[in-house]
Amino acid sequence: MQIVLQNAAKRFNKDWIFRKLSFTFSAGVSYAITGPNGSGKSTLLQVIAGAVNPTEGTVGYSFKNDLCKPEDAYKQLSIAAPYLELVEEMTALELLTFHQTFKPFIAGQTIQSIIEEVGLQSAANKQIRNYSSGMKQRIKLAQAIFSDVAVILLDEPCTNLDSTGFELYHSLVSKYCANRLVIVSSNDINEYSFCTQKLNILDYKVKAKSLA
Repeated sequence: MQIVLQNAAKRFNKDWIFRKLSFTFSAGVSYAITGPNGSGKSTLLQVIAGAVNPTEGTVGYSFKNDLCKPEDAYKQLSIAAPYLELVEEMTALELLTFHQTFKPFIAGQTIQSIIEEVGLQSAANKQIRNYSSGMKQRIKLAQAIFSDVAVILLDEPCTNLDSTGFELYHSLVSKYCANRLVIVSSNDINEYSFCTQKLNILDYKVKAKSLA
């Protein structure tokens, strides 16, 4: 999967979040979108995901060298983010079973094995509303990383995780994301230390101010 931004920009009211951003994200590479809190990292990630339309410019997708329509790109994308809600009336087992009906998991993984891998086997049949914030984050990571997609988008992926959770996160990325396109939005180097390329959104804040 390749995602190409051409002169992409996003504005809310009169404020430019970023502008004149041209960048190519390629398969098999891990990228970090960095910048301070409130700088627009999450907005950029949502533009990349196709969940938010750019104000200017374009976002293009290609899969296995074939152009992919923007409205179909979601089939090859998964995302984990603090602002995404879980169906808390479901158990982890029910949630992942439901999720699998529209986005299958990677080959060789069962729902039970996924639950065990993220350390929630003892809580598999408990309603998610009774989970701690760290347990909920583990389920979000499971939904994203184990989905059989080409692109993994991770927004502040270690939110609410303790040191054991951080270790789990890095283990999952190492084992299951090596050949995929991974984009991490974060200002914490511990969340993106494995990324080989960085995009600092502040670089495009300067352009936004000068061109506004």
